[in-house]
Amino acid sequence: MPSTPLDILYRDDHLIAINKPAGLLVHRSMIDKHETRFAVQLLRDQIGQRVYPFHRLDKPTSGVLLFALDSDTARLMTERFTASEVEKRYLAIVRGYTEAQAVIDYPLKEQLDKMTDANADQNKAAQPAITEYTRLTTAELPCAVGRRYDTARFSLLQLSPQTGRKHQIRRHMKHIFHPIVGDTTHGDGKQNQFFRQQFNCQRLLLAAVQLTFEHPYSGAKVEIRALLDEQFNKVIDELGWREPYQRSLQ
Repeated sequence: MPSTPLDILYRDDHLIAINKPAGLLVHRSMIDKHETRFAVQLLRDQIGQRVYPFHRLDKPTSGVLLFALDSDTARLMTERFTASEVEKRYLAIVRGYTEAQAVIDYPLKEQLDKMTDANADQNKAAQPAITEYTRLTTAELPCAVGRRYDTARFSLLQLSPQTGRKHQIRRHMKHIFHPIVGDTTHGDGKQNQFFRQQFNCQRLLLAAVQLTFEHPYSGAKVEIRALLDEQFNKVIDELGWREPYQRSLQ
């Protein structure tokens, strides 16, 4: 975890966005009681004022994380996220060759934690969940990962979740048998180990690279982008994907 200040991507009188490092929790959680560093507290201390989270990124996911600087703005932005009025774009490396373009429309049951959700409805129906993706490029390595194939295939995807269920992208990619590399919960252990050994990659290869929305006060279009970190970039280069990645930024 970096000890340097958080990378601030955007700031105005009402909103502030950072490029959240992989492995950093957004706020305190009973699930990770041992953690001592949280984006909310780090950013508050860095800018010297309170910040209000209204959406989240999973702990192992990096990228654009937006906060409000006052409670009214947090409420307005929560409404926009709930109404799917915020365009979210992610980048991921997954196992295998996916379709060139597809929509995953697969309802997801709410994931409950035994400790923090003990009183929640355990029989709640699955909620609608939709993820769109486009394949940017592929790679095939002359390495046998597991016993089934003599080579290993991977795809670089650009994904846009249309709903905001917990671990939605990770669970959807598992559902279509193209799990995200580095996912220790929903992924492929052999592929994860291969990337650790081959590329010294210790992280989930999923990043929130762009948020686009109408500003809650001015109505102006706001587009916030985040670049990949050193580990993710190294894998991109090792797989020869620098050019398609750069095109995705345009």
